[in-house]
Amino acid sequence: MPDDLFTAAARERIAAKAPLAARLRPRSLDEVVGQEHLVGPGAPLRALIAADRLSSTILWGPPGTGKTSLAEVVARSTDRAFERLSAVTSGVKDVREAIERAVQRLGTEGRRTIVFVDEIHRFSTSQQDALLPAVEDGTITLIGATTENPYFEVNAPLRSRSTLFRLEPLGAAAIRTLIQRGLVAEAATVVPDAVDVLVARCSGDARSALTALEVACALAGGDTVGLAHVEAALGASAVRYGRDDHYDVVSALIKSIRGSDGDAGIFWLARMLEAGDDPRFIARRLVILASEDVGLADPMALVVAVAAAHAVDHVGMPEAQLNLAEAVAYLARAPKSNEVARAIWTAMDDVRSGVDTEVPNHLRDAHSAAATGQGAGYRSPHDGPVEQEHLPAQTGGRPARRTPYLRGRDTGGQ
Repeated sequence: MPDDLFTAAARERIAAKAPLAARLRPRSLDEVVGQEHLVGPGAPLRALIAADRLSSTILWGPPGTGKTSLAEVVARSTDRAFERLSAVTSGVKDVREAIERAVQRLGTEGRRTIVFVDEIHRFSTSQQDALLPAVEDGTITLIGATTENPYFEVNAPLRSRSTLFRLEPLGAAAIRTLIQRGLVAEAATVVPDAVDVLVARCSGDARSALTALEVACALAGGDTVGLAHVEAALGASAVRYGRDDHYDVVSALIKSIRGSDGDAGIFWLARMLEAGDDPRFIARRLVILASEDVGLADPMALVVAVAAAHAVDHVGMPEAQLNLAEAVAYLARAPKSNEVARAIWTAMDDVRSGVDTEVPNHLRDAHSAAATGQGAGYRSPHDGPVEQEHLPAQTGGRPARRTPYLRGRDTGGQ
């Protein structure tokens, strides 16, 4: 009993000193802020939790959207036992022990078990495989949380036995609600402008907003939290994102340039640089875009993009942001043509489909012409206008070649 009292007292003290974001975790569905599409009235996740009918589930979304909070709400609202594992610290041995406890609990008490795995995308294939039999036969109900796309980071067999719920970044109203709760918890007041900055800068991340608020309150030292306190708390930290967001943002960059929207291109470039993306990766994407989306409509686009890529290597950050921005602006303003891309893609498809690929005799190397007759019949255009075929002849039974690849291959395609 003394040990139990000591443990309970220790937990209470830890909870009292916990970060603000941890202290404000919801204890019921009614306290959950945001994610109305999942936990609002009549929403699917709310209905399953309320009825204690939740099956194995993967909660995925950006940081600070409430994945762990929802798992803890489930823990408080169910009659099932709740085991918590972290993919950062737990190995296959821990997984197997949790499953063994679940089997024993089910056999002796008739009580089922929920196993919550935080950062499940960090689990190796063997660790995920260790969960699969227990998930499949219902020994455990898995709740996994991940910031990465489960279609890429969670094993297909495990994913197919789980319901996927996508959590979205919190809206401004939801963040304001959390900030007001945080002010009550900290017994603090704040000027409206400071709240506006905090909402704008946290990018829908509840944990980020509450952490910055807690720091700002500490900096205020009991006085009203002002704009300067919030700016200092936020500092110059980059707007980070997960791997999935990385691909979404670079997609937005490419599509904005392709759509000739220079302002949007510059914005998404800034987003990537502030998030800490490798500028060399950005430069490579711009070089590809120069040929794929501008191409022969403005051949200088490739020259500009390659020059920007060289500048990134020679100049380095932060100055190379200027070189990248110039390339983005040029590519966005350039006329667009995907003729080159379509030409090579179509030709590659033709080669793979089995069209004739034999080099016509008159185009072959003529060094051994005397012995083999190779190259016979070739006429050089330097000697005057000629008409001759430069593509393979079509052999009977082979797929038809889709020509022309370029709209005007003798004039550079324009």
